[in-house]
Amino acid sequence: MLDRKFIVENAEAVKQNCLARGAHADVDQLVKLELVRRTKLIDAQELNRQANETSKLIGKAGSEQERESLKEQGRQLREQKDRAQVEHDQLESQIHELQAHIPNATHPDAPIGSDDTANTQVSLGKTPVPKFDFKAKDHVELGKSLDLIDFEAGARVAGAGFYFLRNEAVLLDLALQQFAVQQLVARGFTPITTPDVAHTQILHGIGFMPRGPETQIYSLENTDLNLVATAEITLGGMMADQTLDAESLPLKLVGISHCFRTEAGAAGRASKGLYRVHQFTKIEMFAFTLPDQSDAMHEELRQIECDLFDALDIPYRVVDTATGDLGGPAYRKYDLEAWMPGRGDAGEWGEVTSTSNCTDYQARRLNIRYKVKGEKGTHLVHTLNGTAYAISRALIAVLENHQQADGSVLIPKVLQPWVGKERIAAR
Repeated sequence: MLDRKFIVENAEAVKQNCLARGAHADVDQLVKLELVRRTKLIDAQELNRQANETSKLIGKAGSEQERESLKEQGRQLREQKDRAQVEHDQLESQIHELQAHIPNATHPDAPIGSDDTANTQVSLGKTPVPKFDFKAKDHVELGKSLDLIDFEAGARVAGAGFYFLRNEAVLLDLALQQFAVQQLVARGFTPITTPDVAHTQILHGIGFMPRGPETQIYSLENTDLNLVATAEITLGGMMADQTLDAESLPLKLVGISHCFRTEAGAAGRASKGLYRVHQFTKIEMFAFTLPDQSDAMHEELRQIECDLFDALDIPYRVVDTATGDLGGPAYRKYDLEAWMPGRGDAGEWGEVTSTSNCTDYQARRLNIRYKVKGEKGTHLVHTLNGTAYAISRALIAVLENHQQADGSVLIPKVLQPWVGKERIAAR
């Protein structure tokens, strides 16, 4: 969350930022309550001081009557202090709730707009959009004809939005994981496998709302545990309430996890097949940095995403995400959109990865700090995340872009060592 002092001292700028991001937050009410809270805190501290001074006088009293009078005075002061403290704590709770709904500040270069139609294109990948001399199939058709994906069995077992991968699709899944992790370890990332569940407070810290009618999170009944929607949750949460040495930063992690999402309200032609599913595997990058390192780290994560899709010979574009399409924690976010020939009537761009610089927004909520050797005090780290491969969407891009006129699919060269063949053909 944003620093409370910053919000109070820059209320108008914070309100304008909320407006640009389409966020509903009562900044004026927060400022009003914060001023009252500060007064109540001073009152409680002053009443406590007076009560302590009165207690010291009791032993010096010249008579029993004077002692009893001082005791009564001290008792009343303690009661007044306790009432002021209760009022202060109630205000603190109300302010924290308001503060939690205020989004992060926004990078000055982020495009202003209410939704993804205002995103601006930053770059294109090395591979051009394919021009087929045949009618392109979508991944659902390819998955059926090549016996790669079974949506019907998934629905029988777990319901719509679940699926089975079969044959070479399984090998491609594993190959994408292996290739991404191999590339990232070579770039200094530590590989991590994460839990598939996390406490509600960790999801709140990262910026997810796990309970309520609009949540996209699966919660476990009668517990405060939730299935994770991304390893961002667990990778960020693993350092909650920790203080890191400045010399250890940046700390770069690559997480391998299952992801679970309700995808409520996501039905539609563009969302069919593997594009929006309830469970998938994802290779997620996460970084903890010093404040002056985060902008450069964000560009590094973006370049890694580009390199990973260039290696698959997938056409893509990178867009700078508009303010209204940013999640609450993100200061700036880039999306990588792959060309999907089977999407729409003649092919469309579809998001496959994103990378966000969340500055100190998540770190403040999770209390993740760093210390500089020889200095007193600690400071908040910056956190960043980026998708290497969301396997389900990467599979869409591979199958649709590398399909051939005879219905087969060529396997990208970098994945062939793990898949064990150059082409997927009908049986």
